[in-house]
Amino acid sequence: MVRVSTDAAPAPTASTLADVLAVLEGAYPLAWAEDWDRAGLVVGARGASVDRVHLAVDPTLAVVREAIDQGAQLLVTHHPLLLRGVSFLPEDTGKGAVVGELIRSGTALWCGHTNVDRSSRGTVGAWIRALDLQEPRALAGGPGDPASADAAHASRLVGLGVVGRLPEATTVGALAERIAQRVPATVQGIRFTGDPDRPVRTLALAPGAGDSLLEAATASGADAFVTSDLRHHPVLEHLESAASERAVPAVLDVAHSASEALWLPHVKELLGEALPQLEVGISSLSTDPWSGRAG
Repeated sequence: MVRVSTDAAPAPTASTLADVLAVLEGAYPLAWAEDWDRAGLVVGARGASVDRVHLAVDPTLAVVREAIDQGAQLLVTHHPLLLRGVSFLPEDTGKGAVVGELIRSGTALWCGHTNVDRSSRGTVGAWIRALDLQEPRALAGGPGDPASADAAHASRLVGLGVVGRLPEATTVGALAERIAQRVPATVQGIRFTGDPDRPVRTLALAPGAGDSLLEAATASGADAFVTSDLRHHPVLEHLESAASERAVPAVLDVAHSASEALWLPHVKELLGEALPQLEVGISSLSTDPWSGRAG
């Protein structure tokens, strides 16, 4: 006689905010953040239950309300809410309204920033995967001590930006089109310098604002440099720093929010692996500040 077990499978243990933070800060150690940065838990009780997490690039008021409407107990964003110190948070200001709504709804907020940027499972890792970069190495700010480069969940300290080789040679124009297909659409689109038919095989990239890394991109020997928030004078100085335009990398400028939105599916994957009982959603809202253009 075959005995059929009627024992029900044990229900998954409910997660707490502390459990989720252990995963996030295990993969993206706060010690990896730049000294000026403000990554970590902004609002929330570590012992509170969490069964739904909402992911976004920026903690705007619209994003916070979206997270609350979807029943999330935790909002995870790439950009910090309070990067610059404040003394007052009245709710007739945007940041005051964000904090007020989070507290009233019992929704926690955790922000990752440069600690996420430097991780193989963070923004730079998302770009490595999106463009299938081969043999990536740090563009700047790589690990000084290799023993401290490994974190939890197969996350590794890469650096601020990377340099690698594309699987096949392409052109500046074709690379811009490829990037446009992979990042959220913005009014800006993908801007680039120089001849669209210029060949590209070695690529430097730095998610987020990267004009401070233009010299590092040139020194790396890259054919092109992909980054965001590029201003007139730094780019012009870069292009005019040599008599031949091909002596310096071509530059491709991606809207800041779009460049970092590539990370969101990866952090969703991370949380799903570590805490499969969680529901994890990604914001449908664009936090790019530009809504139109003329001419």
